[in-house]
Amino acid sequence: QVQLVESGGGLVQAGGSLRLSCAASGRTFSSYAMGWFRQAPGKERKFVAAIRWSGGNTYYAESVKGRFTVSRDNAKNTVYLQMNSLTPEDTAVYYCAAAEVGLNFHSWGQGTQVTISS
Repeated sequence: QVQLVESGGGLVQAGGSLRLSCAASGRTFSSYAMGWFRQAPGKERKFVAAIRWSGGNTYYAESVKGRFTVSRDNAKNTVYLQMNSLTPEDTAVYYCAAAEVGLNFHSWGQGTQVTISS
């Protein structure tokens, strides 16, 4: 089973940018689809973005399309989430996840806090 560690969260002003990273352990990282989810206080965890193992297919929630970009470097066992034009509504704990089959995510990181001030 893959283990995931997120980093890169922090406090930024509205309109700013952040790049989250998720480092994965395990030899089969390159075969997994990877995803990003977020959970705002008092709300359910929601899908943000995902990327297939080859990096050729990416998926985004409507709320982040055109602002966020998911990418991966299989040589570094790392997946990234570049977040631009951030708004206070993007404030949440962001989680990285791995899917061995399709987009059925089964392994999760501990999360990284992202806070956007107005």
